[in-house]
Amino acid sequence: MDFKATLKDYQARVEAALDHLTPPATTRPAVLHEAMRYSLAAGGKRLRPVLILASHALYPSKLDPLPAAVAMECMHTYSLIHDDLPCMDDSDLRRGMPSCHKQFDEETALLAGDALLTYALWLLAESYRAEPAIAVELVRDFGRAAGSEHLIGGQMEDLLGEREKATAERLDFIHHNKTAALITASLVMGLRLSDAPPGRIDHMRDAGRHLGLAFQIIDDILDATSDAETMGKPVGADVDNNKMTYPALYGIEASREKAHEHTAAAVNAFEAVGGNNSFLIECARYMEKRLS
Repeated sequence: MDFKATLKDYQARVEAALDHLTPPATTRPAVLHEAMRYSLAAGGKRLRPVLILASHALYPSKLDPLPAAVAMECMHTYSLIHDDLPCMDDSDLRRGMPSCHKQFDEETALLAGDALLTYALWLLAESYRAEPAIAVELVRDFGRAAGSEHLIGGQMEDLLGEREKATAERLDFIHHNKTAALITASLVMGLRLSDAPPGRIDHMRDAGRHLGLAFQIIDDILDATSDAETMGKPVGADVDNNKMTYPALYGIEASREKAHEHTAAAVNAFEAVGGNNSFLIECARYMEKRLS
C-alpha cells in the first residue's frame, strides 16, 4: 500500500464530492452559498472525510461513504467558521486564506456556518434514506459528536479555560470533545457503512479517541513551534489567547511523548478492528510526524 498515493486518491474523491453534493454558489441567496463554498473550498487535510472513506474501506460494502464524508466536512468547516469569528478566536486567516468573516462579513459567516451544519444533517438523511436503520445511526453519531457534550461543549470549556486557571482535567475534556469526538465519529460512521463483522465499533471508538488526542497534541505543539506560512493560519494564538494546551501545561518534549503514546494506542486499536487496516495504521503514524 502506497500511503501517500492512497491519501491523495481519498482527498481527490472528497474534493469532487464536495463540489457535486453541495448547493451551487448561484443558489439563492447567492452570497450565502458563495460563503459556504468559499470556506469548503479553502482546502485543508480533509482528515475527517478521509477517515470515513478509509474506515469504510476496511470492509468495503455497496453503500457509498461519500455523502457521509461530505456531511462531516461541512460540519467541520462550520465549526472553523464560527471559531474564527471576532466573538471567538478572532482569526483573520484560515487554511492560508482570509477567514469567512474577513472575505464576506461577520453576519454572512455566522449564517454560512449555520447553513453548513444543517445541510450536513439533511444530506445524511437524504443520502441514506433507503437504509433507514443505518441512516438513524449515522445521524445519531453525527449529532452527538457535534453537540453540547462534545464539540460545542469542548469549545465552551476552551473559552472558560481562557478566563480560569488551567488544569489537566479541563485540558483533557477539551481535547477529548473539541477534537477527538469528530475524529471518532468519522471512523465509526465509515465502519457503520461497511460490511464489518459485529463487535468492531468499540475498537474503532478507542482508535478514534487516541488518534484525536494525538492529532490535537501535535496541533498544539505546531502552534507553539511552527510558522504561519507552513501552517496556513496564524500561529502563537494559543499563547496570546491564554488557551490551555499540552505544551503550556506539560512542555514540548513531554507533549511529544504523550502524542507518541496515543499514536501507539491508536495503532493497536486499528489492528484490533482488522480488515484492510494498513492505511489507517500508517495514517496514525504519519499524523504524529506532520509539520502542518
